[in-house]
Amino acid sequence: MKLLPKPKKTEQTSGFYELGWKSVIIIDRNLGENATVYAAVLQDGLRESTGIKCAVIKGTNRKGNIYLTTDTRLREQEYRLSVTAEGIGITGGDGAAVLYGVQTLCQITKEYGAIIPCVEIEDAPDMMNRGYFFDETRGRVLTLPALKRIVDRLSRYKINQFQLYVEHTYLFRGLSEMWRDETPLTAEDILELDAYCRQRHVELVPAMASFGHLYMLLSTKSYGDLCERSNSWTAPFSFRDRMHRHTLNTTDGRGLALIREMIEEYSALFSSCKFNICADETFDLGCEKSKETAKQEGTSQMYISFVKELCTILTELGKQPMFFGDIICRNPEYVRKLPDNTLCLTWGYDPRQGEDECRAMAQAGARQYLCPGVCGWNKWINNLEDSYQNITRMCGYARKYQAEGVLNTDWGDFGHVNYPEFSVPGMIYGASFSWNHEEMGFDDMNRHISFLEYGDYSESLVGLMAQMGENSLFDWWAANTYFEKKVLGHEPDGGRILPETVEKPDVVDRAEQKLCGILQEIKKTVVHMDADARPLAADLDLAAEAIRVWNTVGVFMYEKENGYIAQQEDAFRLADRLEQWFMAYKEQWRSLNREGDLHRIAKIVFWYADCIRNKV
Repeated sequence: MKLLPKPKKTEQTSGFYELGWKSVIIIDRNLGENATVYAAVLQDGLRESTGIKCAVIKGTNRKGNIYLTTDTRLREQEYRLSVTAEGIGITGGDGAAVLYGVQTLCQITKEYGAIIPCVEIEDAPDMMNRGYFFDETRGRVLTLPALKRIVDRLSRYKINQFQLYVEHTYLFRGLSEMWRDETPLTAEDILELDAYCRQRHVELVPAMASFGHLYMLLSTKSYGDLCERSNSWTAPFSFRDRMHRHTLNTTDGRGLALIREMIEEYSALFSSCKFNICADETFDLGCEKSKETAKQEGTSQMYISFVKELCTILTELGKQPMFFGDIICRNPEYVRKLPDNTLCLTWGYDPRQGEDECRAMAQAGARQYLCPGVCGWNKWINNLEDSYQNITRMCGYARKYQAEGVLNTDWGDFGHVNYPEFSVPGMIYGASFSWNHEEMGFDDMNRHISFLEYGDYSESLVGLMAQMGENSLFDWWAANTYFEKKVLGHEPDGGRILPETVEKPDVVDRAEQKLCGILQEIKKTVVHMDADARPLAADLDLAAEAIRVWNTVGVFMYEKENGYIAQQEDAFRLADRLEQWFMAYKEQWRSLNREGDLHRIAKIVFWYADCIRNKV
């Protein structure tokens, strides 16, 4: 059976249950307030897989039907699924467990239709907390319907926590200068999403920049003087600076008071008892305004003192503090200075990620989640193999060091250019390996996802997606690095303004040929996919064009740097191609997102088009 996450125990027996027009979904009277949601999920899943719509009633079980109930002898999130010739029973230790059993049955019918093989499944998760983190602030601000679709997908794969990272993308009262040129979420959006999540046993957890990464807040004239660096609002926008600067000056008490107000306002919208203050990458701490304090106390002590203040605020509000652990990992023993209920989010995104930080935090007595990533930031399509390797390692470390959960991350960084749908395989890797320690090979996993998520009977789609990213030679990171060097004078890391890959025409030509071949295979695969999944092929077509056109742009810039003057006709053709692609990209963006950082991405795209035409 193709099931994700893979159940702990599956025993298939002879015989089958035949779903028919008389089949009824029966809800146990004591199942709870969300029982109708579970039944609706099952009803929709069965109809999609078999064409049969089962009636839903509440009452006692009868022969020949599908019965949803609970059993107090089972643990939280533990369920039993029993399929016999005489009926189907789904029993859970709680409501979430019943929903997980429903999702498993829906996956079985996706493979077998209305003739459902007899099977006994016993299942429960390894990790009680299995989360997904989405960057809603550095590029994309998803619409409410798009966010709900993510929640549906999280529920489908038994992920029970969803974190939305915001800074200026929530409409804070009294902070209009911060969000006035943006398209922020509103209180009504959050309240509606929170209720939607609760019904599906997904905990919606607030995640808010509160220390570092406060670019928009600390670039305002109203609050810019709270920034560690002077005149923060005077510098032109830079994706790189947004990542690396704009840390709060902890020696100015007004900063803590302001963050307290933001936390109190934002946390009130969520039913979750958790709050992620983030507090990561405080690169500028102690560099200017608090330099004297840094000399006396040290930046590590300054850091932990401020984080302790924030955690204390949350504890007083009845919230469990969470924060990213990249800074505290340098001094793991400092975790003992924080409230006992604080959760450290220990992250690492390398496909060969080591375990030193996880071990150090565990030995220091930290309560922690481990945080891998879907590896899509600054790329036109995610690097799925890197994501798979990273996630399997981090989930393994989570078990080894008895972490309390896994939080799989999808960051935006330089505008969140990658289409969110391309992160779905990485999302499912995280769901699968945080639920069940039994690893499934990369190719097998991709075949399962191709079938279960996209209805691809050839089981090849995700494997083809994985090959696409390997051919990106001038990605968005490189494009932004070159732009900021030329326009803003920012020196690139490592001294190179263009990657070596664009210096080799034969490498670029091979990438072009490979992409064309991959894309043709994807288009052949479409006929094997569910009808509602087929638009993904068009999205992949557009991503392939992004990779190809930007590879060509990279070569053009390299040749221009080395004195080669292109024919005007060729240059104009390339600029036109870039603009044609971007017009389609904007349409795709707006299908899921509010405007967000689209205007910032456009500025860079159009600079390149003008540069190619020799206007700048």
